[in-house]
Amino acid sequence: MSHRSTEQRAVRVASYNLRALQDDTDAAVAVVRDLDPDVLLLQEVPRHPLSAPRVRSFAHRCGLRWAGRTRALSGTSVLVGPRVVADPAQDRSLPVELLGNPRSYTAVRVARPGGPAFAAVSLHLPLLPDRRRQHARQVLSELRVDPLLGGLPWVVGGDLNEDQHGDAWQVLAEELTLVTPLRPTFPSARPHRTIDAVFASRGVRPAPQQPVALDAAALRAASDHLPVWADLVL
Repeated sequence: MSHRSTEQRAVRVASYNLRALQDDTDAAVAVVRDLDPDVLLLQEVPRHPLSAPRVRSFAHRCGLRWAGRTRALSGTSVLVGPRVVADPAQDRSLPVELLGNPRSYTAVRVARPGGPAFAAVSLHLPLLPDRRRQHARQVLSELRVDPLLGGLPWVVGGDLNEDQHGDAWQVLAEELTLVTPLRPTFPSARPHRTIDAVFASRGVRPAPQQPVALDAAALRAASDHLPVWADLVL
């Protein structure tokens, strides 16, 4: 189990690519419960028309809650825990090539009860480098002018499909600060690529990361990605 930050104001934000829950769902639940996040940014959420009950059940088993989708084919989502309050999430579409897989990002306003709010954003960048850069720029551009989220601190994370040398990573890093360690996250069986990360804007600082005892076998069985997380203070 996790040892939560000694800073009582800290909010744990984690990001996890679930690979559409095609692997061992019990193992994925065990990983998330051990992480004990307040906010869980998800990628590759099952998105076929009848998958909502499965996602809702996964959230419940993790001790989290899911508000559902606002776009039928959104592959990103956000789950939140009992220590925070959240507005309904919004899934927002991103452009793709002809016949390409639908892409979106999910944004939600989150706060500790009585505490400052922030925007939590989950994204899954595409395989094409030019599209990754375009999507990263579009997400930041839309957040800046968002009437609800634009004036808040942002926490943006997900599967970037590239490492810190990629153009899209640099687009995010020009405006935001990396708050998760630069360590390999893919593939989970023998990780050697750092393609999952969480960034935060000014007004958010990382607390010292506390150790979390995650079971290595469960990590390999749950997904082809490893989760990343940060304890953050507003």
